[in-house]
Amino acid sequence: MPRPRRRNPWTSTGEVLLWLLFAALLFPAGFAGWAVGHYTSLGKPAATVVRTVTVGSTAAATTAPPTSTAAPTTAATTTTAPSGGNAAAVAAGKAVFLSSGCGACHTFKPANATGTIGPDLDTAPAQSAKADHNMPLPAFIKQSIVDPNAYIAQGYSKGIMPTTFGTQLSAKQIDDLVAFILSGTKTS
Repeated sequence: MPRPRRRNPWTSTGEVLLWLLFAALLFPAGFAGWAVGHYTSLGKPAATVVRTVTVGSTAAATTAPPTSTAAPTTAATTTTAPSGGNAAAVAAGKAVFLSSGCGACHTFKPANATGTIGPDLDTAPAQSAKADHNMPLPAFIKQSIVDPNAYIAQGYSKGIMPTTFGTQLSAKQIDDLVAFILSGTKTS
C-alpha cells in the first residue's frame, strides 16, 4: 500500500499569508477611496460637483392646510407672488428651494445655486413665460413646478425635471417657492 502523501506545509502557509495580505490591503484602500470620494470634490471646484438629489415627502407637507392664493396679475413683468410676495413667503420659499434640491439643477443667485442641468432661474422664467403665449410670470413659474413638462424651455428636453413636486410639496410650499423665485428673477 502506498504511503499517504503529506501536504506541503508551505503551500497552506503561503495561501493564508496571501489572503491576509489581500485583506490588509483591500480594507484600507476601500476606506480611503470612500473617504476621498465622500469628503472631497476630487479636484473639481465645488460648483461643478454633481450631487444626486432625492426629494421625499415631509410631515409638514402632508399636514399643512391648503391656502388660497390671490389671482395673479396679467402683466408679464410683475414681481407680485401669488402669496403676496411678503418677506416671510420669500424666506419660506428659499427654505423650500434649498431643501428640495432645486439648486442642484438650477442656477439662481439669491440661493447661491449654480446648477446647470435646468434653466437659469435668474433670467429664464421671464423669457419662457413670454414665449409661452405671454403667460403671467407667477402662473408660469407655478405651472413649471407643478407640471414641468407643460412648457419645455429652448435647449432642454422633456422629462429632465421631476414631475413629483406638485404632489410632494403643499400648496403653501409651492406658493412660497414661487414667491422666492419671483423675488430674484429678472423680468426684462
